[in-house]
Amino acid sequence: MRQITIDITRWRGSDFEAASDELVAEEPLEVRLRDGQGNARSLAVIMRTPGHDEELAMGFLFTEGLLRDRGEIAALAAGLDEDGLPSPNILDITPSANAVLSRRVEDGGYSRAFAVNASCGVCGKNSVAAACAAFPTVPVGAEAVPAQTLYRLPEQLRSRQDVFSATGGLHAAALFDLGGNLLAVREDVGRHNAVDKLIGRAVLDGTLPLNQRVLLVSGRMSFEIALKALAAGIPIVAAVSAPSSLAVEMCAAGGVTLVGFLRGETMNVYTHSERIR
Repeated sequence: MRQITIDITRWRGSDFEAASDELVAEEPLEVRLRDGQGNARSLAVIMRTPGHDEELAMGFLFTEGLLRDRGEIAALAAGLDEDGLPSPNILDITPSANAVLSRRVEDGGYSRAFAVNASCGVCGKNSVAAACAAFPTVPVGAEAVPAQTLYRLPEQLRSRQDVFSATGGLHAAALFDLGGNLLAVREDVGRHNAVDKLIGRAVLDGTLPLNQRVLLVSGRMSFEIALKALAAGIPIVAAVSAPSSLAVEMCAAGGVTLVGFLRGETMNVYTHSERIR
């Protein structure tokens, strides 16, 4: 994951001095669909922190409903820039013969002519009902997670935010098992990108649905992240800050337990509290 060192002027009261600072990199990733004749069509431009780009693309395509599993992708490779050289900011995806991705794009059922903003994600979903219709409701299992298990999660996440510690400029998302054991962490300038990277890893590993997992995000819980959790079948999502009203509606309708303000030994449970004891 890239960091950039720049020269700055640091002020403390009325005193100032020359100093240096670490910034997290933010660069565009163009995701392109390549056909059997070698032609490439742009699907999306995602503003992201470089790193785990294949995971990001897979998670994005899955949560957009364009991809069902890893078997629908024949190849992933760096695309060529206008000078014919491989670019770290272009990812070409070659779908397999019968992939949903090919049919959706070729039939004109999907197009995106704008960049996915790092802070807000893919905005403007028509309604909670329409979004939920694309993914099955998460069933409620017999096992409930102790509140004390959830209280331990934020500190585990914070201890693994390496780039945030250096820059102070990244969001993070983490997956835990139901026993509270940390399984994976991803960081990005966009909190939804960090979630896509986690889900994309599961797509590549063939471990979906994530129905025995807890998702924790370092900031607020948005509608977009709630939708991604539903798509991946995650039963419990938590945030250290507040949820949006639409995120609460999404989780209530989709069968997802939503926890907000998870700090120390306090939390608010907004939906499906039966999963927590």
